Amino acid sequence: MSTVSPVVSVTIGPEIAGYGFPDGHPFGTFRMGAYWDEAQVQGLDRQVRVDRPVLALEEELLRFHTPEYVRKVREQSVSGAGYLDYGDTPAYRGVYEAAAHVVGSALAAMRSIMSGGCRRAFVPIAGLHHARPERAGGFCVFNDIGVVIRSLRQEYDIRRVAYIDIDAHHGDGVFYAFETDPDVRFLDYHQDGRTLYPGTGDASESGEGAALGTKLNVPMPPGAGDVHFMQRWPQGIRFLQEAEPEFFILQCGADSIAGDPLTQLRLSATLHGQVAARLVTMAEELGHGRLLAVGGGGYNPHNIGKGWCAVTSALIRTPMAQE
Repeated sequence: MSTVSPVVSVTIGPEIAGYGFPDGHPFGTFRMGAYWDEAQVQGLDRQVRVDRPVLALEEELLRFHTPEYVRKVREQSVSGAGYLDYGDTPAYRGVYEAAAHVVGSALAAMRSIMSGGCRRAFVPIAGLHHARPERAGGFCVFNDIGVVIRSLRQEYDIRRVAYIDIDAHHGDGVFYAFETDPDVRFLDYHQDGRTLYPGTGDASESGEGAALGTKLNVPMPPGAGDVHFMQRWPQGIRFLQEAEPEFFILQCGADSIAGDPLTQLRLSATLHGQVAARLVTMAEELGHGRLLAVGGGGYNPHNIGKGWCAVTSALIRTPMAQE
């Protein structure tokens, strides 16, 4: 008989499922269902604690975003007209509430980890890593990752945060927000920016000022698969271990899996699970076990289901450290 794990929380509900764009936009509202349907087939839904989405307060959004931008999203959420960036991220009626639920759910998962309510958590519709403080970008309205990092500092005095991103697209909204912050270890494996949006994330971008050397960008050529990734993974592990992070955030975008309609990487769902398992093990070795996984991108329903379930399975099965 399956039992609910006290270790892993997964956030599921219509409030975050509704974060998606209309009129055939690739970031549609099918994405949470693609994951959760597969999770039920695999029986993962019976092995986790299912949490409901939470709405972020405006004051929480303002930890990362400018007042002018938050007001703009509110206004265009009422009208449903126009774009929130330069043409990738359209407004629609209710977009403010949907995006604020993404942020609030990531915050609630982080707080549950910090309070001991769970050891690890996964928020599938989150990881909106392109949003900048003053604008949307690349289908991302509010940057839940940035809000979580700022909230870890403000609420728990957590300084050393590791952010790991295996989405096909470079996490520019996170990178540039924390480019000068030496306490944020930024590790990003992505398709070379010369061939894919947003065009950033060159290996030479390694942080600025006191943070020089605390960011590691690993651009990969179109067509790169598991072998290419794994040749470069030990470097990333050493880079993270040096920092002894107090909290891990994994953005596990399924658009890096072979067959995505918008990208050209050829990673596997299995690799996504392997990455998650190694990070959980590292967190456990450090004695705290804190890891928040967020879904990120992915536009092939099959890949979303398989990739995110591989991550969820890794969160469930990786053992806790012995006390």
